[in-house]
Amino acid sequence: MTARNVVVFGGGHGAAAALQGARRYAASVTGVISVADDGGSSGRLRELLDVVAVGDLRRCLLALASEPNPWEAVFQHRFGAGELNGHAVGNLILAGLIDLHGDLLTGLAAAGDLLGCVGTVLPATSEPVVLAAETDLGCVTGQAAITKAGGITSVRLDPERPRVPDAVLDAIASADQILIGPGSLYTSVLASVIAPAITDALDATAAQVVYLCNLQQQVPESSGYSVAHHVDALARHGITPDFVVCDTSLGMELGSVELEYVDAPLALSNRPMHDPSRLAAIVSPLA
Repeated sequence: MTARNVVVFGGGHGAAAALQGARRYAASVTGVISVADDGGSSGRLRELLDVVAVGDLRRCLLALASEPNPWEAVFQHRFGAGELNGHAVGNLILAGLIDLHGDLLTGLAAAGDLLGCVGTVLPATSEPVVLAAETDLGCVTGQAAITKAGGITSVRLDPERPRVPDAVLDAIASADQILIGPGSLYTSVLASVIAPAITDALDATAAQVVYLCNLQQQVPESSGYSVAHHVDALARHGITPDFVVCDTSLGMELGSVELEYVDAPLALSNRPMHDPSRLAAIVSPLA
């Protein structure tokens, strides 16, 4: 059975690949994207405008944009000099649309209309949040800093109970299939689902929940992790998927995965990133 409504949780390139895969088989696709990033262009705009991180929202909007799309090159272009050095044009457009409409979700919807998106992109929280991690060496604050930390045991958001858009909870309630990941375990994947309102909604959902595991360890964030270690980390944060989808051909060990899982080739032929077509071929029959 093909899933009618698919919801993808995550951030960055991994969530974009999952959205590109889901749009191949689902009637309706929604991306719920972490907005905890505090590095690069997104971090600078957060400080300047007190807006949520927009970089991963931009990537995921483009993953759902109509094809071919004349706006893609514009949204992806980065300035190379001056005060705008490093800023993606799409980040500035998103920040401008949010400011113009005075509302985060309305601004994102306007960007979706501009790009002709075939699905919806939503922020995991409707207010700026800071990601914090407990590690073997103490607390590390900020997503950019956490990506450079090892020995992570848990992550949390500040504020701990941030506002979650009603549209996110509605999407979970109406979903047939929920994809979590792929992406950086702590700084993208868990960052998108640890708001208590989201964790509670995922616990109550009747939808099939599938975890899409990273292809490789991410050093130092998930150094030494097997697929089972990823699943255990999800469980420590209250997330228990129905299925795990992984690809151990690139060196990730499986470990003792006690859930149902599929281990299959998922990478692009020329680099270690998820191939949307291969993801769709594996995930669609699970629904």
